[in-house]
Amino acid sequence: MSKAKLYRLDTKRNNKVDLTSLVVSVVVYAVVLLIASSLFTNFYVDGFVNALIAACILSVLNYTIKPLLVYWTLPLSILTYGIAYPIVNMIVLKLCDILMGSSFIIKGFISAFFIAIFISILRIVFDSMITNKIGRR
Repeated sequence: MSKAKLYRLDTKRNNKVDLTSLVVSVVVYAVVLLIASSLFTNFYVDGFVNALIAACILSVLNYTIKPLLVYWTLPLSILTYGIAYPIVNMIVLKLCDILMGSSFIIKGFISAFFIAIFISILRIVFDSMITNKIGRR
């Protein structure tokens, strides 16, 4: 078998792994949203299906709008030693709140700040425990 054929086979396999890890990542994100909803009184997600929809919306926002927000807030983030970064996460969560309507609610500025930090930390932990292990298979 030539190197080109081996490379094509590896590419196809990696695409399948990427799709699997993407689906698992969205499900993990939905579970994290439900956990945050149960722990914080100012954050509400209406059921697992709406959490999956919110996780899909947040994933799209994280890949499209969040890099622009990070770029625009980079000077502020440098001046505050990274404390402004959760504000970017808050903006993304608020955009999801606007898009989802009454099935995804975040109340208050201070609580949204801590909810964004909690979701980020919990997602990092769950991704390292679950998503990365599935992606390696």
